[in-house]
Amino acid sequence: MATQILKTHHLLSRTPKEPLIPLYFFSSSAFPDTTSPPSDQPDPISTVTSILTHNRSKSRWSTVLTLFPSGFTPFQFSQITLQLKNNPHLVLRFFLFTQHKSLCNHDLSSYSTIIHILSRARLKTRARELIRLAIRTPGIDNEPTHFKLFELLVKTYNQCGSAPFVFDLLVKSCLQMKRLDGSIEIVRMLMSRRISPQVCTCNALISEVSKCCGASKGYEVYKEVFGVGNGESESDVKRISKVRPNVHTYNALMLCFYREGLLEKVREVWCEMESLGCVPNSYSYSVLMAAFCEEGKVREAEDLWAEMKIKGLEPDIVAFNTVIDGLCKNGEIVRAEELFTEMELNGIKATCVTYENLINGYCKVADIDSAMLIYRDMCRKDF
Repeated sequence: MATQILKTHHLLSRTPKEPLIPLYFFSSSAFPDTTSPPSDQPDPISTVTSILTHNRSKSRWSTVLTLFPSGFTPFQFSQITLQLKNNPHLVLRFFLFTQHKSLCNHDLSSYSTIIHILSRARLKTRARELIRLAIRTPGIDNEPTHFKLFELLVKTYNQCGSAPFVFDLLVKSCLQMKRLDGSIEIVRMLMSRRISPQVCTCNALISEVSKCCGASKGYEVYKEVFGVGNGESESDVKRISKVRPNVHTYNALMLCFYREGLLEKVREVWCEMESLGCVPNSYSYSVLMAAFCEEGKVREAEDLWAEMKIKGLEPDIVAFNTVIDGLCKNGEIVRAEELFTEMELNGIKATCVTYENLINGYCKVADIDSAMLIYRDMCRKDF
């Protein structure tokens, strides 16, 4: 059922610079109301909206509680918040008030409204908190709550005047809750309508899948999301997918392959990155140099070091530690000391890893006196 959610929607026309978003013909059916207030009672929607808008902050909450002690339905809450959507902080306070006083049994429809309102105001942290809370809401059928929430977010998108990254927040929240299959499926449904998540969302998805399911699975997700990995050129990538991988995408892939000892795959990802016109940064070089050092190819690692300097990339502590470690393992402690001195002259502070690499290097060449000097320096600096 979830995979069919977006197929019933069209795309809203936007200017070329704006992302495409779902279009839905909105009616009150998006927020079904099963109860109506008795005729002798004040209309909660207009009354509460007026109180929250015009009353002073100290009296508004007590007035609402006095007039509506039995609270509100999720539909009424949604309609009130829609009237207040240009004041998102007030909407959030109203939500917290209904929670604290148990005035509304919130369901996914009321959650979707406030999530949209907080997203359009770029209150992303708060929106993600409510997304996670909504996902934990017990469902009424066998469909996972994150799919049902996604459906409601699509249906109420335009009525709430939301922002496209609300779906990125949903994907990231699912990732944080370890709902990997749901995250992947939501991304697929978005991309089936050529609505591309942000590249940082795609990178987070790839990293989490690689961490939990292995680097090879993460690479499969990468190929699916970006439409690459089968020898496509840079122009092909632009045509296949609206979102393009960046250097952080490739750094994540290389790091995952490196941690699993798949050093040949690290080099393959590097070549793919270059073929697609993505410029590596110092961290990219650090991972590839670490792969070379792991294979004992210290000369190749030093060539990369020189190439990085020629391109104007300043080595960071990760790069220094990587090459120093490779040199120490290869018994080239003099060259390692030279890099250590260069690092200090450049104002880069050594870490515990730096000292451990040097101590191991001196021990490897049986220079225990120098190893003890490094150890004492390490202790003096409170490592």
